[in-house]
Amino acid sequence: MKTRQFTEAQSIQLLQDAQKGEKSVEELCRDFGCSPASFYAWRKKYGDTTPDEAKRLHHLEKENARLLRIVGVLARTAPVWGLAASSASSSKG
Repeated sequence: MKTRQFTEAQSIQLLQDAQKGEKSVEELCRDFGCSPASFYAWRKKYGDTTPDEAKRLHHLEKENARLLRIVGVLARTAPVWGLAASSASSSKG
């Protein structure tokens, strides 16, 4: 079965429609073409955010991942640098 990808904006629009209370969650999901489980997962992830806030959150998550990769590289190379510094200081003592 083909899985369907929904954009963050579409997911948030569905959540906002559900907050209006005009239709039940099951009806909204049926009209939208997603499962109620997806709806509740999006509600847990996005809560009461707007599409602009979701874009900002996505941008921050990407930036955080980039910085974590940089820290990982530095953490792997730092012991090599620290080894030379620690051996020089221990030989003086």
